[in-house]
Amino acid sequence: MNERHVGAPGQVKEVTSLANPLIKDIKALALKKFRDQQNAFMAEGLKLVIDALDLGWQVRTLVFAKAGRGNPAVEKVAARTVAAGGTVLEVSEKVLVAITRRDNPQMVVGVFSQRFLALKDIRADNGDVWVALDRVRDPGNLGTVIRTVDAVGAKGVILVGDTTDPFSVETVRASMGSIFSVPVAKATTEAFLAWRGGFSGLVAGTHLKGAVDYRSVDFSRGPVLLMMGNEQQGLVESLAASCDRLLRIPQAGRADSLNLAVATGIMLFEIRRGALKLEPIADQQ
Repeated sequence: MNERHVGAPGQVKEVTSLANPLIKDIKALALKKFRDQQNAFMAEGLKLVIDALDLGWQVRTLVFAKAGRGNPAVEKVAARTVAAGGTVLEVSEKVLVAITRRDNPQMVVGVFSQRFLALKDIRADNGDVWVALDRVRDPGNLGTVIRTVDAVGAKGVILVGDTTDPFSVETVRASMGSIFSVPVAKATTEAFLAWRGGFSGLVAGTHLKGAVDYRSVDFSRGPVLLMMGNEQQGLVESLAASCDRLLRIPQAGRADSLNLAVATGIMLFEIRRGALKLEPIADQQ
């Protein structure tokens, strides 16, 4: 393993061997057991790493492909990583493929410390919208919900019960970087229900037995807590009973339910229309 200077004040370690202990630790982050042990997770892509650094996330290790050598943006991120006390690794394509488990990997990968928001620290003000997900199991759904929460300007996500890991590679990919800007809390069902007792706004959940059309509800008064249920079973009974309103999204076809991320997106944009009172979202070019 060689070392060379990359812009003041730091150094880059060149790694070509899959047997390198640093590479083994990063590869292990594909498994929740090791993410929890290291309290770390992996994010792919130069833009995601830059966004994370700008938002104050702690970077532990920056990995970049040899093709990134001399790239001003990569060199700048490398210098920022060293300045923050992190390690920078320049690796072969073989190593990058092994780390990301992709044949055509991104040029840059960052390893960051996990960050959860404590449930007790959530303060919901007028106009705030929070999403509670009951036992969400699919990482793609969770990542897409986090991305949608970010897009509508909602405040964050609360994971209730036994859920998929918000810091899995699949969830982080699906969030498209929104994992760095959307606060995530987690709680047991019992702890969540205790916290919900102090929530002063409207608590609404979607349910197959919901009698109220989601478009008929006034979301403009106070904060809103949106509860969405498990992909197969919907909201557990205790959570459904704690809702002020059980809502339905009318459907015209043969399908009896919507994908969780799609349904959450529909609800959030309807709530946004009434509660967030933001300017129309500008078209993205």
